[in-house]
Amino acid sequence: MTVVLSVEPTVSAPALRLRPWRGEDTVALVAAHRDPLLRRWLTTSLVSEADARRWIDDQNDGWTAGVRFSFAILERSSGEREADQPVGHVVVKGGVDPTDASAEVGYWISAEARGRGIAPRALEAVSAWALGPQCMMPLARLDLLHAVDNRASCRVAEKCRYGLHSVLSAQPPAFPSEGHLHVRTNTAAECVSVE
Repeated sequence: MTVVLSVEPTVSAPALRLRPWRGEDTVALVAAHRDPLLRRWLTTSLVSEADARRWIDDQNDGWTAGVRFSFAILERSSGEREADQPVGHVVVKGGVDPTDASAEVGYWISAEARGRGIAPRALEAVSAWALGPQCMMPLARLDLLHAVDNRASCRVAEKCRYGLHSVLSAQPPAFPSEGHLHVRTNTAAECVSVE
């Protein structure tokens, strides 16, 4: 199953299209991962097209297994023409326990696209979809984790109704500094069949 999400334009920002990652996205992935700020916050850095291809294959495997739903973010111009290259990424990833009704969300925006409100709009679309009536991964809770000093991610979380739940201790080497755990719940989530 392929899921494509659309986000309406605003007065100051173009429409967004969120779709699964494709093989032709490798160049955009490697370019985005050259950004030192992005590398500072990510646990995985893609330095070559081979790395990017493996990463995309992993994302596609996650879709197939129904445990990881990874979206490339593309902007659409006023003429409805879609940008050729993704400008960001947003993901919903579940745990290994299929009876657990929670998942984690994550996102990043490429350096040249930051500051245009893309992250909160994309995260909101994916959060609404994940907590909505889709049956691939029925969820009642989404967790968002980020480093305490990543203030931009904190603002995005708050804009998308992820309340600060707790401060997490550092866990080097993967998480060298303290983190924030933000949570968004949906007690009314009800699964309906999706074809």
